[in-house]
Amino acid sequence: MPGIDVQPLFLDPQNGVWVLRVLFAPGVTLPRHFHTGSVHLWTMSGRWNYVEHPEQPQTAGCYLYEPGGSVHQLQTPADSTEPTDTFMVVTGCNVNFDDQGNFINIMDAGWIESMVNHLAAEQGLGKVKYIHARGSCYAEA
Repeated sequence: MPGIDVQPLFLDPQNGVWVLRVLFAPGVTLPRHFHTGSVHLWTMSGRWNYVEHPEQPQTAGCYLYEPGGSVHQLQTPADSTEPTDTFMVVTGCNVNFDDQGNFINIMDAGWIESMVNHLAAEQGLGKVKYIHARGSCYAEA
């Protein structure tokens, strides 16, 4: 997705756990999504908010817990001068929807692993370093 840089840190497709560092450029809006599991999200720099709650911005140093079953849409302000740097621990998957409420896809640890490997190969980056549940520090292409 344009404006999003993802660094996987730990992926466990068998148990549905994904740990990511994600940098969001100013003006990014994620698809509305439903969480089947919980999310722990730390904002290290920048700011973001849910489209549904613009009065509750998350800024550097904020920690947020999202319970399973929550539905929302994350956005970064277009007028920001810096990217928003986050660290997240997610269980389960995100079920993503477009602006009309139509199903887009399911994003989970296996999907992320597949996309990271595909994009790294496509860009000639070689194997991406992260911890996999099998104990490897490298993804297997």
